[in-house]
Amino acid sequence: MRHTRITGIGSALVDILISESDQFLTGLGKEKGGMTLVEEKDIKQILSKTDKTPVVVPGGAACNTIIGVGNLGGDARFIGKRGNDAYGRSFEDQLVKCNVEPVVSISGSSTGTVLSVITPDAQRSMFTYLGASTELAPVSITPDMFKDTAISMIEGYLLFNKDLMMASLKAARDAGSLVALDLASFEVVNASKDILEDIINDFVDILIANEDEAKAYTGYDDEEKAIKRLSQGVTYAVLKIGERGSYVSHNNNIIRIKAQSGNAPVDTTGAGDLWAAGFLFGIAHGFSIEKSGRIASACGYEVCQVMGAQLSQAAISRIKKMQF
Repeated sequence: MRHTRITGIGSALVDILISESDQFLTGLGKEKGGMTLVEEKDIKQILSKTDKTPVVVPGGAACNTIIGVGNLGGDARFIGKRGNDAYGRSFEDQLVKCNVEPVVSISGSSTGTVLSVITPDAQRSMFTYLGASTELAPVSITPDMFKDTAISMIEGYLLFNKDLMMASLKAARDAGSLVALDLASFEVVNASKDILEDIINDFVDILIANEDEAKAYTGYDDEEKAIKRLSQGVTYAVLKIGERGSYVSHNNNIIRIKAQSGNAPVDTTGAGDLWAAGFLFGIAHGFSIEKSGRIASACGYEVCQVMGAQLSQAAISRIKKMQF
């Protein structure tokens, strides 16, 4: 029997999203864009300064991707660690509602949270408290967690915890699944150069990067050179180039995938994560690269039309019509 399950492992975080002005962000002393690590009290303090009602949804890069897979009707599982608190219980409840099997352990620490301030230009500026998500222990990761999995999605941010990254890669490979790695951010790539190439060559089948991450890893600005370099040692390499679409390399062939066009974005949170959801869903189900890429582009476009990293029910219906 062909397995189609996609299992993700990464940070179990709750996204808290507020729409605010550029002046609000300036008042926080935060440069627009990017991610700043903070303490739990800092997020509470920022929330006390806004009169906007926040949108609260599950978050974390791999989790966003896996929820996308579940919403598309795929067989989905997520591995992570949450706190024994209201945010943590809500996180796990939302996984179940989105057709994701939670393999989530519980900590006495608070659940990790990411406060995203969305400015009128749809840019997001993130304040991240990692909390319980950092306590996922390498010794607790076993091949059974990845049982009957076609593709294991390993969150690139795990590169900041080398032991956890290696435990995850080995368990996924021992379970017999393909391994997908999203490079997460150029900061992650730059901080991991001593181990990244060996990890990719030894474990990774599907490598996903955006322009900044690809440049940090390959040294190339040129898209054709970058995708060729990304493809070395892997079965599939993906270079996402935003509103201009993406490239996928497979068997020495480079395929250009058009971005889906339409309305201006409302919020870009999760755009890359949902692109990955559509692409991996397609590959796991045996679709062509072109069809998998079209589903990926639709997912990336549709999630930018709403606040947060979850597709609307109307978007899910539109995307599902593309599959059959």
